[in-house]
Amino acid sequence: MRIVVENNQISLFNIEDLKKYQISQLEFYGFIKNQNFIIKQTQNVEGELLKIINYLEEENIVFDLSKTTDDIIRKSINNKKELNRAFSSAKRIKEEAILDSDFEHFKNFTNTLPRKLKLHQLKSAYHFYTLKNGANFSVPGSGKTTTLLSVYEKLKLEGKCNLLFVVGPPSSFQPWKNEFHETLGRKPKAVILSGGNKSFRKSEYYRSSQNIHELYLSTFHTVLNDVNDIVKFFSQIDINVFLIIDEAHYMKQVEGSWANSILEIGKYSTYRGVLTGTPMPKSYMDIFNLFDFLWEENSPLTQNDKIQINIWEKDKKNEEVKKLLNEKIGPLFYRVRKKDLGLVPAVFHEPINVILKPIEKSIYDSVKAKIFELDKEDYFRNENILNKLWKGRMMRLRQSVSYPKLLLTAIDDYAEKFIDDSDLQYKIQNYDKIEISGKLESLSKLVLKLRREGKKVLIWSNFVGTLKLICRHFNSKAMRSEIIYGKTPVRKDDMDLINEEKTREDIRDEFLDLNSGLDILIANPAACAESISLHKTCYNAIYYDLSYNSAQYLQSLDRIHRVGGSETTEANYYFLQYENSIDQDIKQNLEVKAQKMYDIIEQDYSIYDLDLFEDNIEDDIDAYKRLFKK
Repeated sequence: MRIVVENNQISLFNIEDLKKYQISQLEFYGFIKNQNFIIKQTQNVEGELLKIINYLEEENIVFDLSKTTDDIIRKSINNKKELNRAFSSAKRIKEEAILDSDFEHFKNFTNTLPRKLKLHQLKSAYHFYTLKNGANFSVPGSGKTTTLLSVYEKLKLEGKCNLLFVVGPPSSFQPWKNEFHETLGRKPKAVILSGGNKSFRKSEYYRSSQNIHELYLSTFHTVLNDVNDIVKFFSQIDINVFLIIDEAHYMKQVEGSWANSILEIGKYSTYRGVLTGTPMPKSYMDIFNLFDFLWEENSPLTQNDKIQINIWEKDKKNEEVKKLLNEKIGPLFYRVRKKDLGLVPAVFHEPINVILKPIEKSIYDSVKAKIFELDKEDYFRNENILNKLWKGRMMRLRQSVSYPKLLLTAIDDYAEKFIDDSDLQYKIQNYDKIEISGKLESLSKLVLKLRREGKKVLIWSNFVGTLKLICRHFNSKAMRSEIIYGKTPVRKDDMDLINEEKTREDIRDEFLDLNSGLDILIANPAACAESISLHKTCYNAIYYDLSYNSAQYLQSLDRIHRVGGSETTEANYYFLQYENSIDQDIKQNLEVKAQKMYDIIEQDYSIYDLDLFEDNIEDDIDAYKRLFKK
C-alpha cells in the first residue's frame, strides 16, 4: 500500500490485499472507497495520517509513504519531540527552587533592562522563554505584560523574532505601549490595527520586512475580518512574529469564529503566547482553544482527552478533570497567585455609616414601600416577567441610596410605573435644590482629609448620573476631577493625542502625574475595572455605592493594589453606607462572594467567571428574594 498526501487529501493506493473489515474501519474513519483507492479530504492532515498509520501498523499492513507524506510525518515526530522536551524543561522550572546555569544567563540579561523583574516575574519569564510557546495565567496585577516583553526582547536580540503582534481588547492597547516603554526603555514603533479603515490596515499588512513596525495591536474582531491578510503578512520571508493573545479568555468558545481566526494566524507565527488571569471562565473546555493555539496539531490535549473532560464535567467529576489537566498541561503554563506577589496587605476600613437626610430618607422609604406594594401583584405573573421586574425594582432601590434623581431615568426591560405620587415626584425632580445628600457630604469630608495629606483619590460609583454629580460637586469647589465611564473613548492611535475629547488613557496619564493638578478620579467599575492601572501614585479608593457584581468589584480593587508600587505602600479602601439601607446587604453579600472567589483564584484548575460584560441577573434576583420575600 502507498500513502499519498496532496492538497489536504489523503489517498491510499494498492489496496487489493485489504480485508473487508479493514476497509470498513477506514470508512469509519471517514475515508471513501473509490474503485482501487481510498481517499479522505481533511483540514487535519497530520492528525488523520497519524491515526491511519497507527491502525495500519496494528494490523501489520505493509505500506510506504510519498515524499510529501514522509515529510509531514517527520515534522510531526520532531514537533512531538520538541513538545516532550519543552514539557520536561518546563516541569523542572516550575518544581525546582534552584534553577540551572541557563537561568543565570537569563537573569543576567533581565538585569540589563530598565525595569527590574520581581522574582516571580523572572521565573515566569524564564519558564516562557524555555517553552517558546507559553501560557501565563497569573492573577491580575502580577505583571504579565512585563514578563512577556522581557521574553520578546531576549528572542529579538537573539535574532529569532522581529515583531510583536498583540491581539486583545482595545483597552489593552495603551497599557502595552506604556509597558513596552517602561520595561524595555524605548518607545516602540507601533501601529493599531482596529476600526473601519480597511485600506489602511491592508497597506500595513503588505509592508516589507525592511520597514515593518515593532509592535502591532489588534482586536479579536479585526483579526476575524482580516485573517487572510494577516496570514499573508506573517508568511513573508524574514518576518518572524511573536504572537500574543491578551485577555485570552475572550477566545474561549470552541469552534467560535474568533477562536478559528486566531488558530489560523497562529499557524504562521514563530512564537505564540496567551495571557489571561481567567483561563476557564465558564467551563474546563474553555482551555482547549488556548493549547490548540499554542501547540497546533500537537496540542497536549488530545481529542480523547477533550471528550473525557467533557464527560467528567457533565458528571461533576471535577477532581478527575483537574488530575488529567495537571498531567497534560500542568508544566506548560505559569500561574502566580495573589499571595505570591509580596504586596503589603490592603486596608479595608470599617464602613462609614451615614444618616439619610430627611428628604432622601422619605424618598428611600417611599421606594421601599412601593416595592412591597408591587410585590403583592406578582402572584399572577410568569417567572420571566418576574425576574425582569425584580431586577428593575432592585435597581430602583440601589439608585435611591446613590442619587435620588436617578429614579427619573429609564431602565432597560423595565417599564413598571414606579413614581405615581406628585409630592414624591417633586422631591426627586428638585432634589439638588432642596438638600445635599448625606453621602455627598461625607464624601467631601473624607476627600478633603485625604487631599490635605497630599493623597490622590479614586472614587467608584456604578451610576453615570452619580459620577457626574460627584464631578460637578468637586469642580464647583475648585477641586479638579475627571470621570471615566462607558462613553469615555479609548485611545485608538497616536492621533488621538491631538483630539479635543479626552480619552481614558489621557485622563489616566494625567491622574498618575503627581504634578498635574488632577487628584480626584471618578470611575465606573464596568468601564474602568479592567486594563487600567492606577497603583503608582494612587492608593486610596472610596466606594460611593456598590453593586452585587463581585467580578467588577474584585477587578476594581486591583486598580490600586498591584505589582509595581503596592510592595511598599498599602492600599486603602473606604465605603460609604447609609444606615439601615440596602447598602449593608450589598456589602455583606460582596464580602462573602469575594472571599469565595479569591479562594478559587488561588487554585490552578478552577472555573470562575470574571467576564465583566455579562450582566448577572441572578445577583439582583437573589437579593430581591432575600429582602422582600421573607
